[in-house]
Amino acid sequence: MVSLSHFTLLTLLYLSFLFYPSSATTRKLSALVQQQPLVLKYHNGLLLKGNLTVNLIWYGSFSPSQRAIVVDFIQSLSPAKPTSPPSVSSWWKTTDKYKAGPTHILLGKQFLDQNLSLGKSLTSVNIKTLAAKSNGKNTINVILTAKDVSVEGFCMSRCGTHGSAGKGATRFAYVWVGDSVTQCPGQCAWPFHQPIYGPQTPPLVAPNNDVGMDGLVINLATVLAGTVTNPFDNGYFQGPSTAPLEAVSACTGIFGKGAYPGYPGQVLVDGSTGASYNARGVNGRRYLLPAMWDPQTSVCAPLV
Repeated sequence: MVSLSHFTLLTLLYLSFLFYPSSATTRKLSALVQQQPLVLKYHNGLLLKGNLTVNLIWYGSFSPSQRAIVVDFIQSLSPAKPTSPPSVSSWWKTTDKYKAGPTHILLGKQFLDQNLSLGKSLTSVNIKTLAAKSNGKNTINVILTAKDVSVEGFCMSRCGTHGSAGKGATRFAYVWVGDSVTQCPGQCAWPFHQPIYGPQTPPLVAPNNDVGMDGLVINLATVLAGTVTNPFDNGYFQGPSTAPLEAVSACTGIFGKGAYPGYPGQVLVDGSTGASYNARGVNGRRYLLPAMWDPQTSVCAPLV
């Protein structure tokens, strides 16, 4: 049984604040110093490909509108009908460039655990237990915890994780992400909330008018991409396997062109609501998605 624990977007962003100079200095230096290309090494392990079913396990209280944000995102990864660019599906297609080939995401079952069957404070073992509610070949079980549910390591070193459980034919991948709005939005819902550390630039307006859930989608996108390209700790990553930089976590804090620590980059803005986004999904919904490393160009490629 393999368990993966990852730094996520805002944790790594915090580290970048510690080790990078001020934004103005960074921009000047970037013009003088050519950065080395980022390379995620392939460790010859099994990758996920083909038709993948994503099951959603809602742990705690989520409103129907909150669940719709995530459901529409999952359905937008491989929609039945093309969405006008820049789209969630075009972002996801970058995973097709990895050695596994195309991955097609299908929405599977949904489970509601509103009564908190394992309590309001979960351990990593509890997360695996919840993930085992449904398993099968080519499935990814996604556990989503509500804003008042604490999870081991949440807000301390991670905003979400991915791992695997079972053996042989029963082995399956799972993902956990939490709604951080009342616990640590400055860490796990940036750039929709002021960061705890670093440059205090004004936060962006969340595209779905829900800071916690729009932040959750950013972290869900991060770990889903990591699940497909490094499902069993021997796929694509850089650094130690215990805390790897993966397809999206290697591109921390980049949402648009010109991004630098504390600034997400140039993204699209809705003229009527002022909401920031860079991807269109199904049902007219919009999202802000992090850049993903492109194995063909060895760069972090934002959608806009």
